[in-house]
Order: sequence, then structure tokens, then C-alpha cells
Amino acid sequence: MSKFDPAMLNVTYFPPATPFKPVDERKYTLTHSDVTGELFLTIGYCYDFDAVNSKFRDEVLAEWKPVMGQYTLLGKVYITNGEFDENYAMIRFHIFQKELPLALTAMVYGDQKFYQNYPWLLDSPIYIQFESSYPQYNQYMYFGTPRYYLTTALQQRVV
Repeated sequence: MSKFDPAMLNVTYFPPATPFKPVDERKYTLTHSDVTGELFLTIGYCYDFDAVNSKFRDEVLAEWKPVMGQYTLLGKVYITNGEFDENYAMIRFHIFQKELPLALTAMVYGDQKFYQNYPWLLDSPIYIQFESSYPQYNQYMYFGTPRYYLTTALQQRVV
């Protein structure tokens, strides 16, 4: 995992979303610049598809949803719908697996005030759907809890 640098994170709220509400339908769009290394996080009721690079499709999307009585952070990353060959899909799959901890750290760290108001969400599960037309890369994986990513980010800041 690349090291998280809070100075490289830019957070934007799409109104009416704020650092304090809503929980239901709260959506995250995380993109980045390959040139500068900056991370761009948009938080709102809808995804920020204007920020998504339609050629590379390297964004991470996530949203809070109630699942069997517990809020869960459900995310998704796009591997391929057939436009990339199987070998490139494998590379994308492995890159996303490697970089997702950084992306999730940025999402959780960027929304710290939200967790101050809803601390019970810190222990909610995070699941990521890898969307692919190749069955071996079309997977649904558990990625821990927001508490893990926030703790990791805060510990890195101190060092």
C-alpha cells in the first residue's frame, strides 16, 4: 500500500450533504491524479461521475447502506466489462487490491467529522465489489472496518 499523506487529500461535499449528515445514501467518490499523486474525495447523495476518468476507470465508489439491521460501507471498483483483455483485467484487479487500503484510508480520514457524530459506524464492515466480466475477477471482498483505516491514518500522521 502506498503511504497516505493527508496533505494530498482534497475533500468536497455535494450539498445538501455535510460533514454531519446524512448516513443513508451517503456516497463517496474517490479519484486521483497520476501526475501529482493527489487524491480527490467527493461526499454527497450521489456519485461525482464528472470526476471519473471514463478511459481509465480507476475510481473507487462507496456508500453507506443498511444490511440486515447494520450499516455497511459497500464499495465498488470497475475492472472490465469486456473492453480490457483478460491479462489487463488481471493487472487491474491486482492494482486495485493493492491500492484499496490507501483509497479506504482516504475516504475514512476525509470524513472524520462524520465518524465523530456516528462513532458506531467505525466498527461497521466494509465490502468491495470488483466488477468484471471475467468471473475470476468478479469478486466481493471484505476490507475490514473504518476504525482500522482511521487508526492507521492517525498513526502515520504522528510518525
